[in-house]
Amino acid sequence: MAKHLLLKHYRGAPTAVNDVPMDRWTPEEVTAHLQYMEEFADRLRASGEYVDGQALSPGGAWVRYDGEGRPPVTDGPFAETKDLVAGWMVVDVDSWDRAVELAGELSAAPGAGGRPIHEWLEVRPFLTAAPTVTE
Repeated sequence: MAKHLLLKHYRGAPTAVNDVPMDRWTPEEVTAHLQYMEEFADRLRASGEYVDGQALSPGGAWVRYDGEGRPPVTDGPFAETKDLVAGWMVVDVDSWDRAVELAGELSAAPGAGGRPIHEWLEVRPFLTAAPTVTE
């Protein structure tokens, strides 16, 4: 089994087919979307492939270490970035192909008008060993 991160983006990814921001959805559309996500996670829990997942709010800040004894430096929320992560799910699956299959299914969550969003999700395998440097 190998863990993969499925990243959902508020912005920064290629444009989704049903590209209506969630803040313009009806309450029923939001409920249907969240229900789809929960049922998807429940199926993965039952198969043993679900590890964890969370939705993230659009607010936040960049933080940087600025030297011993100095307070962290912050900037934000995300003032100069085009990308903003909306949420994530970690799956533990047998192959890259299975991770891609699940991301494709997650991409079909309903959005505005009850139609699938067909959003792009970023799939990233977890690093399991330090990279080997050869010359």
